Amino acid sequence: MSSKFNPSKPSQLDFHRPKTKRLRDLTQPSGTENENVGRIPKLTDESKKCIRNLAAYRAPKPKFHHPRSKSAAVLVALFVGRQGDLYVLLSRRSSTLRTYAGDTSLPGGKVEQGDKSMEDTARREAFEEIGLPKDRTKVPLLCILEPFLAAELIVTPVVVLILDNTLRPVLNANEVTSLFSHPLSSFLTTSPPFPTEPDTLEVPYHTSFDFRSSGPSIPLGQEKDRGQNEGGKGKEQQTLFRVHQFLTGREAGGIKPVFGLTASILIHTSTIAHARAPSFELHPPSPPNPPTPPMQVRIAWALLNKPSFTEACTKEGVDLGKARKVLEEWEREVLRERRGARRTKSSKGWSKL
Repeated sequence: MSSKFNPSKPSQLDFHRPKTKRLRDLTQPSGTENENVGRIPKLTDESKKCIRNLAAYRAPKPKFHHPRSKSAAVLVALFVGRQGDLYVLLSRRSSTLRTYAGDTSLPGGKVEQGDKSMEDTARREAFEEIGLPKDRTKVPLLCILEPFLAAELIVTPVVVLILDNTLRPVLNANEVTSLFSHPLSSFLTTSPPFPTEPDTLEVPYHTSFDFRSSGPSIPLGQEKDRGQNEGGKGKEQQTLFRVHQFLTGREAGGIKPVFGLTASILIHTSTIAHARAPSFELHPPSPPNPPTPPMQVRIAWALLNKPSFTEACTKEGVDLGKARKVLEEWEREVLRERRGARRTKSSKGWSKL
């Protein structure tokens, strides 16, 4: 993620091609495509729909500002496989990095001074880490997703499509050990996209586990207490979250599964692309558990309660009033739903008398 990275062989970054297939050409009906232009394989009908869906997607407008010093972006770089299906590029982080060493991740990093947008940040980081050119004709933007909350950052995914299959990666060894791909559709299913070996049959392709962490929550049975303390920050509770994991099929070679934030981003990307929900439950069941708060609510809570975020907001002059309003509106909505459910249950009980 260092801006000082210079490839040892600059000539490898000369990806010039006089002809590159345009994004709108990819979604034309079969029979109208020139399959030799840009060496892009012929897309399946499902892949064409995915590209249309992603290109048409517009994330909800944020209701409050984020501190720039706590903002980051990742690049969800899609490309067309040999059979016309969509794949996403994933990297193995260097084992020498201070954070998330050796993890499977998407190219990305924190916003830097010269970045004018989240797209700029994601493209710059991808160029620095894996040598992906910033050329928007070869790698056009499909969409920008809503932000996700990481441990100490607010991460915005930027989805692009690689139109030139002659591009070759140039890895920054200080940050990336290897680069590989995974089918985008496989983040909606529990079935592996690769042949399973006999000695790994006991390890499911998709797994998830629930854990408790600090966050916005209104425990069941506390309808009279709106969960707010002085200042309207929202009372700190232990919120139940679900984390997802997908095997890559490369674990024998030391590649870690797709896990946590990266998995959540790719589940969301695939859900938008294929216009269908995953075959597994995204969140813990509610009830008996309190509902998992939406990501925007979690970010609002973090800005109001986590010291590193609050200090960044104070330093940058970020007004937290709108974040507080989002949190309060969510609390009121949860309480209204609970009261409605309680009244419905009560009326059903009387009807049996």
